[in-house]
Amino acid sequence: MSRKKAKPRNDKISDDFAARLERLGPRRKVRAIVILNLDILSRAEKSTVRRRSHSSRAATMNQIRRAAAQALTDVDEILSRHMGRRLRKTPDALGSIPVETTTAGIAALAASKHVRAILEDQAIALIA
Repeated sequence: MSRKKAKPRNDKISDDFAARLERLGPRRKVRAIVILNLDILSRAEKSTVRRRSHSSRAATMNQIRRAAAQALTDVDEILSRHMGRRLRKTPDALGSIPVETTTAGIAALAASKHVRAILEDQAIALIA
């Protein structure tokens, strides 16, 4: 009896998204949302016991943008190797950035230490 070789589990991509990527082939382009692995976000999550002031939130956003610089350099290098691009210049308050790249590019991003998770960029539809 022949068995399929088990692929190593990647906790940065959901099993459903990984299965869809595998069916597409390595050169098909897809859109995804990359969640950057930023230490500043971990510290901010722990300090949100009460509502923060506008100036405090703005300062945190500036820290996120500065902390993202190294991560984005790595992300940009991976995207350029895989015919991809960022769809927004800077990350949002959660440290996420939308990208468009090949399925092989998604796999390369998932292997990066600067990436915490990759989400499928899905259309939102109304429930009838």
